[in-house]
Amino acid sequence: MIVAFSISPAVGDETGGVSEAVAEAVRVVRESGLPNETNAMFTNIEGEWDEVMAVVKQAVEVVAAKSPRVGLVLKADIRPGHTGQLTAKVERLESHLS
Repeated sequence: MIVAFSISPAVGDETGGVSEAVAEAVRVVRESGLPNETNAMFTNIEGEWDEVMAVVKQAVEVVAAKSPRVGLVLKADIRPGHTGQLTAKVERLESHLS
């Protein structure tokens, strides 16, 4: 499965920024060893249901340690038997554009 998710703390730093707390969540994802990528809006992670959801939960927990309230947006592409889709889906799209 591929999960695209975004975690937002309810409170930011003294400038209103949330990048420090979000960076801690991204660190959890990167240290998980699962295929992942981060863009301006979401972090995408690929793996089996239980392992992906465990990483998302841990990422939420590190943000919750810095903020009394956390927002989570999550979208999942559940396709049993398929791996490597984090890059393969984009490659298929690019092939149609060339």
